[in-house]
Amino acid sequence: MPLDFTAIDFETANSSSASACAVGLARVRDGRVVATDGWLIRPPAGHDRFFELNIGIHGIRPDDVQDAPTWSEQLGDLAAFVGDDVLVAHNAGFDMAVLRRACDATGDRCPEYRYVCSLQVSRKTYDLDSYRLPLVAAAAGFLDFAHHDAAADALACAHIMIDAARRAGAFDVVELAMLLGLRVPQIPAAATAVLSPA
Repeated sequence: MPLDFTAIDFETANSSSASACAVGLARVRDGRVVATDGWLIRPPAGHDRFFELNIGIHGIRPDDVQDAPTWSEQLGDLAAFVGDDVLVAHNAGFDMAVLRRACDATGDRCPEYRYVCSLQVSRKTYDLDSYRLPLVAAAAGFLDFAHHDAAADALACAHIMIDAARRAGAFDVVELAMLLGLRVPQIPAAATAVLSPA
């Protein structure tokens, strides 16, 4: 199998995993980035308060998302971009929780993606003092990107995985995970979500 996957990154409005306010995506085919995209998201109701801490990290403010598509409105575009790919994210537990919790909050069915964590991959691939995304991306040869811009972070993550696969001699992300002794989990199927009354 070729080195095909989609890297994903979410930014959140507050400490709730359901508070997605931006997504970035990078599609890799045969070890090369062939498409990128990203957009703002209006977080689900009840999870839409913006904390100053989060604004300080990513710079996204409530006014920026007031005309953005809601989680439910954009989910189809996200799923269309990803297709049947394995997802990759840096600290994937966070990003997969955003997918699950935002779907829980809106009553949408969460896609049951398989995924690999580039943070775990990087710890097995590079000898670094820190495995924060900018430092790992630099080790992979991807320099000077706008950290905490979701699209830029997804692209950096994609380059980390491409470099790690090259170093390991892996031809696809599942093989890379196996060579490094890592699992390839899947987002579990959720019970039918029920929207809570407003």
